Amino acid sequence: MGSISYPFLVAEFPQMNFSQMHEKLRLELLRRIQRDTLSVSLLARQTGFGQSHLSNFLNCRRQLSIEAIDRLLAAQHLTAADLLPALQSSLAMPFEGERDSVPLVSHHSALFEPYIRTAAAQGWIHLPVGLLQTIRARAANSRRAWQRFVAVRIPAADALAMDPLVLPEAITLIDRHYNSFHPYRPNRPNLLAIRNGGRLTVRYADFLANRLVLRPHALTSQVELIDLAPGESPGDLIAGRVALILNEP
Repeated sequence: MGSISYPFLVAEFPQMNFSQMHEKLRLELLRRIQRDTLSVSLLARQTGFGQSHLSNFLNCRRQLSIEAIDRLLAAQHLTAADLLPALQSSLAMPFEGERDSVPLVSHHSALFEPYIRTAAAQGWIHLPVGLLQTIRARAANSRRAWQRFVAVRIPAADALAMDPLVLPEAITLIDRHYNSFHPYRPNRPNLLAIRNGGRLTVRYADFLANRLVLRPHALTSQVELIDLAPGESPGDLIAGRVALILNEP
């Protein structure tokens, strides 16, 4: 994994008792279920617990033992540190303003993780000093607390529709504080990172007749339509605006 050197700051890490950990884990699992990246039945298969047992926990009708919490953490590849938002924030934010470096992450992290854990970074993209500060935001209220910039790699199959703008294995810088169809530049469509099912897709996008319309750059590729779920807004599907494309030679 690529990395940069930086001085470690001495921080007073927050403490968490058993009841707080119990609740943090419950909320994190509910968040994953709401995002359709987890289900009670899948969690039951992963842990060996009955679905009713897990449902009682998720609905605050029972508490779990330490051993049960350990099994849930292991099944979801979590650690106790992942349940500490203050710790996550302190690890993530300095790279943006002070170092102008952005974590390269998986599509799942870019779509669903408000804060990028150090362990989730696949590498670091180094940018000219001051570049990030020049980028304008237009954030939905639900996204303003999220770590702003992440980078993702676009595989060949997904890049084909955006050829030659986005080449296979290109790295895109995503501004997760721009979740709007409003043009960043006049008379030019935004290139957006869109949640398309469980994956991230880079496309031009419009919202028409209660559908998200994903438009390719390549004329040979097809337009895609995404129906919104009940209670879902178009901005919920916008992971962010593609602010920069790094096409590797």
